[in-house]
Formats: sequence, C-alpha cells, structure tokens
Amino acid sequence: MATEIHPSAFVEDGAQIGEGVRVGPFSIIGREVKIGEGAEIGSHVTLAGSTVIGPRCRVFPYASIGMDPQDLKYKDEATGVSIGENTVIREYVTVNRASVGGDGMTEVGSNCFLMAYSHVAHDCKVGNNVIMANAATLGGHVSIGDRAFLGGFVAVHQYCRIGTYVMIGGVGRMTKDVPPYVMAVGVDNVKLFGLNSVGLKRGGISEEAIRDLKAAYKIVFGKKGSLKDAIKKVQEELPFTDEIAHLIEFLNSCKRGFYR
Repeated sequence: MATEIHPSAFVEDGAQIGEGVRVGPFSIIGREVKIGEGAEIGSHVTLAGSTVIGPRCRVFPYASIGMDPQDLKYKDEATGVSIGENTVIREYVTVNRASVGGDGMTEVGSNCFLMAYSHVAHDCKVGNNVIMANAATLGGHVSIGDRAFLGGFVAVHQYCRIGTYVMIGGVGRMTKDVPPYVMAVGVDNVKLFGLNSVGLKRGGISEEAIRDLKAAYKIVFGKKGSLKDAIKKVQEELPFTDEIAHLIEFLNSCKRGFYR
C-alpha cells in the first residue's frame, strides 16, 4: 500500500515516513519524527520532537505527541517519545516528551489503547496491552505494568507504580503504588478488592497460578501484621512461580508505599 499524505498536512524535511502510512488533513509532522509502516495519522494531529510512532499505530484527530514536558526544569534538552506497534491513540490524547530527571524517554508500549483526553506525562513508562479510559491522567515518572486497566478520570501521582494486570475503578486517585494483579478503587480512601481474575484469565495466566496468587493475596492483604512476615509466609507456603516472584519483588521495591 502506498503512503498517502494529504496536501494540507505539513511534514518537515527530515521526518521519516514508513511505507503505507496515511497522514490526514492539517496534521503537523516534525523533522525528527519517525512513523512506522502502515500507521494512520488522522487530521489535525501534532507529532513533534524526537517521536517514534510504531508500525500500524492509529492516531486520531487532535492528538498531540512529543510536545515539551509540563516541567519547569525542562530547558529544551534533547528528549523523546516512543510509541510501540499497534497502539491506538484517540482524540485529544497528549503524550509529552521526557524531561531531564529520567532516561530521556517517555514510553508507551505495544497494543495499548489510550482513550480520548487521556494524558501521559513526561518520563512515564507504560507497558504493553495497557488501556487508559477517557481522561485518565498520569503524572511524571509514573510506571504502568503490562495489561493494566485505568478507568475514566483516574489520576496517578508522580513517581507511582501501577502493577501488571491491575484494574483501577473510575475516578480513582492513586498516590501510592498499586501492587500487581489486584483491583483498586477510591479517591481519598483507596481500597483493594481482590485479584483481577478476569484480566488474569484473559491474559493467559493458568488456573494454578491464579489459585496461588489468591492465596498470596490473602496472606499479604487480608491479614494484619508486618509485610516482612507476610512475604516470609508466602515464600514458605506457596510455590515460587513467576507471578509470586514478581509480586514479592514489587512489594520489596516500593518507595512510595503501597495500598494494602
């Protein structure tokens, strides 16, 4: 399929446009932008700075990717944005380039779905198969694990981590880390509501692994006591599966605290 660029679109010299890319009316493509093959860029889209759009991505009208970070420390340093393949970015989504406090890249993985008005701030790391519902907002340096789901108007505080397979209910406000595999909801008093069992099954996690995670959940989150003792009990009583190992590593590496 041939590349199609609408005559009203403005593509700066130096931009790299892959085979079969479609660029809609009045879109602006900066000189450092790279667009992978088969991607679709809708009308009135702005792609700026050192931005990489993966193959077969779809970017809908009025999205803005790669603009300066909303960070007062930023002084026009060379930073960028990377979007993985097959990711869908809906209307009015904003993904800002990185600032200077991280590794220089804001990253969104493959097969993600960013719904209208959602925002990915500077230096965020969004995994694969992540869904951000309408107006979900990430502060700077936030990390989102694979297959996480953020409901509409969810806000995640700077430097927080949302674990893999997490589901967060709409209008939630997360100011601490959310451990992997759980469902969470709340604004001023965030609570956990068990495992995201449906998401785990859809992701191909075995029944045996889900059973072990349920047991670990009860030990860590269902009883009072120290985290150290809870982790020790999990290690002594349950198989050390990849999922259990990931849960323990996440809990041990928390810097902002986590919801329990």
